[in-house]
Formats: sequence, C-alpha cells, structure tokens
Amino acid sequence: MSTRPSKDLETFDNPNPERDYTIRIRVPEFTCLCPKTGQPDFATLHIEYVPDRLCVELKSLKLYVWSFRDEGAFHEAVTNRILEDLVTACAPRFMRIRAEFNVRGGIYTTVVAEHRASGWTPPPPVSLP
Repeated sequence: MSTRPSKDLETFDNPNPERDYTIRIRVPEFTCLCPKTGQPDFATLHIEYVPDRLCVELKSLKLYVWSFRDEGAFHEAVTNRILEDLVTACAPRFMRIRAEFNVRGGIYTTVVAEHRASGWTPPPPVSLP
C-alpha cells in the first residue's frame, strides 16, 4: 500500500471500447491550499467520462488527488489542470470535471471544465415513458 501522493495516473484497457458508456467518479475528499492565504480548501470532485481505449485506474487517481493537498492553487486552475492531466492519461471521448468547493468567506465556488475528442458526438438521449 502506497503512503505517498503521486502525479502518475495509471490506466487500463477499456473492456468495451466499441460502446459509448459513462464512468462517474465522486471524490469527496479533495484538498488543496489557497494560494493567497495558505489555508486549506476542500472540494468534492465529480468526474464523468466516456472512455475510448483506456480507463483511469482508481488507486492511481486517489494518489493523484492526494498530491494536491500541499499545493497552492486557484479553484479554476486546479480544476482545469486535473482535466488536462486525466485527458492526457486516458484520451477519453468525453470528460467533464465538476469541482464543488466548500464555503470560504461566505462564498461557494463550483468550476466545470469539459473535453470532447475531435469528431466525437454524443448519442442522442433516450426518453423512456
């Protein structure tokens, strides 16, 4: 069992690359530091993606998220960095990161960032009675 944070994101082969399907990951314990005050910021990350050839391995994701604990970062910057790193690691067809930061000075912040692979279009929604 690793006891150290890591920026290395591991992947594994998508078991069903012929199909569009959604993977949803909720990370309720994200922390980083306010770059102005050094105080901790807490957030819940919601990661949704449609994999292509690769999927993100969850233990490496846990260690990756942990690696931000002692880093100063603005909410907007860290959300976009996480998206970029995950897209680089697994090249999904689609990915959305929603970072819901806890209250700080009476203000809640939610940052949403998305990636769409070139040429990919989502399947039409299905409406059931």
